[in-house]
Amino acid sequence: MAAQFGLRLRKGAATTALAAATVAALAASQAPGVTTDSAGRQTAGSPSPEATTYSEDTASGDGRYYTDLPPLDSPNPTPGTGDGSTTAGSGERGIPATVLDAYKKAEASLRDAKPGCNLPWQLLAAIGKVESGQARGGRVDASGTTIGKILGPQLNGNGFANISDTDNGAYDGDATHDRAVGPMQFIPSTWEWAGRDGNSDGAKDPNNVYDAALAAGHYLCRFNWDLADSGNLRSAILSYNNSTAYYNTVMSWLEYYRKGTHEIPDGTGSLPHTPSDNGGGTTGNGNTGNQGGSGSTKPSPSPTPPNKDKPGGGKPGGGSTPTPPTPPTPPTPPTKPPTNTDTVHHLEAAGPAKLTATAGAPFTDRIAARTETKAGKAVAKVRVRFTVVGDTDTTFTGGEKVATVVTDSTGKATAPGLVAGEKTGAVTVRATVVGRTVAALDYTATVTARRADALARTTTTELTCVANGEFAEQVAVKATYKGAVAGKVAATATLIKSPLDPTENDKGPYFKNPADGKPLRTLTGLQTDKDGLLTLPKLYADAAPGTYLLRIETEGGATLTVELKVEAAPTEATPTEATPTESASPSAGASQ
Repeated sequence: MAAQFGLRLRKGAATTALAAATVAALAASQAPGVTTDSAGRQTAGSPSPEATTYSEDTASGDGRYYTDLPPLDSPNPTPGTGDGSTTAGSGERGIPATVLDAYKKAEASLRDAKPGCNLPWQLLAAIGKVESGQARGGRVDASGTTIGKILGPQLNGNGFANISDTDNGAYDGDATHDRAVGPMQFIPSTWEWAGRDGNSDGAKDPNNVYDAALAAGHYLCRFNWDLADSGNLRSAILSYNNSTAYYNTVMSWLEYYRKGTHEIPDGTGSLPHTPSDNGGGTTGNGNTGNQGGSGSTKPSPSPTPPNKDKPGGGKPGGGSTPTPPTPPTPPTPPTKPPTNTDTVHHLEAAGPAKLTATAGAPFTDRIAARTETKAGKAVAKVRVRFTVVGDTDTTFTGGEKVATVVTDSTGKATAPGLVAGEKTGAVTVRATVVGRTVAALDYTATVTARRADALARTTTTELTCVANGEFAEQVAVKATYKGAVAGKVAATATLIKSPLDPTENDKGPYFKNPADGKPLRTLTGLQTDKDGLLTLPKLYADAAPGTYLLRIETEGGATLTVELKVEAAPTEATPTEATPTESASPSAGASQ
């Protein structure tokens, strides 16, 4: 559509006095640090320099974004002029329905997952506006997937970062260099760990606005940042694209949306016009291109008409044909000076060979890697990314699966501490160099099951019942490991034949199968609670009296054998001829 960013003044629709009053009113209502430019548009002032260092590379690879600022809204809008137009700015507050829904759902999800982050959905809207114009004005299907991929320019070092391909073109279709992808413009290497499934369809698609919005929310909330704090907010925005101009633009839209928005139909949103690189640096799809379409471009200027004041100018057959001007040769981009990262040839392991921890416990050792040149010389001040890969709930301290660390003077980068999850087995932690394609270095950490080395009953009551009856008391035990409570430890319970024959008994006490009520003499999948306690289901007895054994075992080798006694059921007396009830009557006896 033809909607434009910026303030549009119609002839006769605004006066100098009104414009001055509007600017003054807006300036008076601004938050600290926000200024108004000559056109009356808001920009955030330069933040303090305390938070200019980051341990993480940016979500978008510091790629292209849109610099269009929000329009100036008059506190007393001028009425329409009768031509169907409206006051500038009213259309800009509209956010396409599906896109707006995605932002609000992401905010709600983060409110539950990371309540201390205080993520406002308006921040996602501001970033979405600057990155892709709200998914190209809300051109998405019913599931929230963009109609045609939104791709940024090739990150080949020509005006942007130089990021060699990391996904074999899986996300961006480019097997040479990475490109930012989707409505929130994630680079593939960041999406690989930051991606989320925001619409519960089982996929993590950077081209889906629900997935992308939720991923952006988690990205902004990492490192335990509280976005209600201005310093944390600044750090989070700059971690998305490390540019003060970007920060200022996002803050302008954030403040604009906080003053009010409304829902508009999908596909009717306004489109941005001014990319941060003024359209340069594009190869292939720009980040407002349609399916296979070209990037954001400006219309070519019309040819200059010939000068009629010069001889032959503009007259058929008159004079010589003027020679068309030679187009200027584009300037050669400056050569990027080499950085420390450019000298890295390989990664070397610099930490322990084996890492092991019990489920739920922190690992005592930490993973480390060293960046080296081809000659084996250490390279300092290089960013190394550590990523926990695969299907595991093991994370770094703080619950994140990715951490980026700068190497020290010895070329060594030490990852944050690992915390074992509940899933046992091998966990892979991968080290890569940010901004440089070198072979990754994989480390294996092993998560072992929680263990107990001792079991004891919580009561000393004798466990007895009669045949075909039920035991009055349930068996309850407590597990410990090295004297401490052993919580969440796996256990089994089996009614065995004898101390020397631990196979399952085929008679005597039994549990009931919850599915069909049939006898069950082995229970698996048991687990102690957080306090190390385990209470078994109720026990029943069949018709066979005797002494029986119940053996309980835990992961780690703890074993307890409990004795169960089943007594024969009492029998009723059978009447006979010798019983007193059948003896002679007193009168008969007296007559003898």
